[in-house]
Amino acid sequence: MARPKIALPAPEAIRALVDGEGRLAVKVTPGARSEGLEIVEGRLLVKVRAKPEDGKATEAVIELVAQALGMGSSRVTLLRGATSREKLLSIAG
Repeated sequence: MARPKIALPAPEAIRALVDGEGRLAVKVTPGARSEGLEIVEGRLLVKVRAKPEDGKATEAVIELVAQALGMGSSRVTLLRGATSREKLLSIAG
């Protein structure tokens, strides 16, 4: 059985949350039943299936955010929060 397609917010809606220095704050739910991005109260909530071990969840977050923005995952980097649910990402250009 194929996984259902992930519903992602519009790239413009996510870019509106990025500050002037290219930073995006996200709150992560690792080990979720389904993956997805949601904007709630001006914040990006990211749900990933990956477990929070050995950076797997962080890697999944970066890939999902990059996919939602329509860019390669190499253009999204972690600035802060490697072991936290609260992460700060840098979005290149």
